[in-house]
Amino acid sequence: MTLDLYKYVASIPDYPEKGIIFRDILPLMANGKAFKQATDELVAYAKDKQVDMVVGPEARGFIVGCPIARELQVGFAPARKKGKLPRKAISSTYKLEYGTATLQMEADSIKPGQRVLVVDDLLATGGTISATIDMVERMGGKVVGCAFLIELKDLHGREKIKDYDMEALMEF
Repeated sequence: MTLDLYKYVASIPDYPEKGIIFRDILPLMANGKAFKQATDELVAYAKDKQVDMVVGPEARGFIVGCPIARELQVGFAPARKKGKLPRKAISSTYKLEYGTATLQMEADSIKPGQRVLVVDDLLATGGTISATIDMVERMGGKVVGCAFLIELKDLHGREKIKDYDMEALMEF
């Protein structure tokens, strides 16, 4: 039986500020059947892409990406917030509504020619995913797809990654 995954996303009005509707995936992650279905659907998307590595940005990209990597029997490489990695790292800075943020990956986490699936819980403005893609490509990886639980259509993040194959299970 297929679950309606939309039923497992909580919509919280006026959070984190007035006028914003926050889409919370924690209820989806809390339900084993819903979380399994969601990750299985993203695995199905990735199956024919010959993925060598899954990359996910901190923190929910870890939560979504790790079960996908496990099922595909490939490795997982995290894109961390600046200053969290102990070994040599590369960085990519992106714009936020009120400033900038920086992600980092260990400099040897992607090998030249590896086929990479970039995974996160949500595609909003596309800044986080663009920064992640930038680092993967600078290490010589080939991004073969981007996979999300949710796409927030009104924020136009898809435009920033329009040159990449993309899958989102739900749209708001």
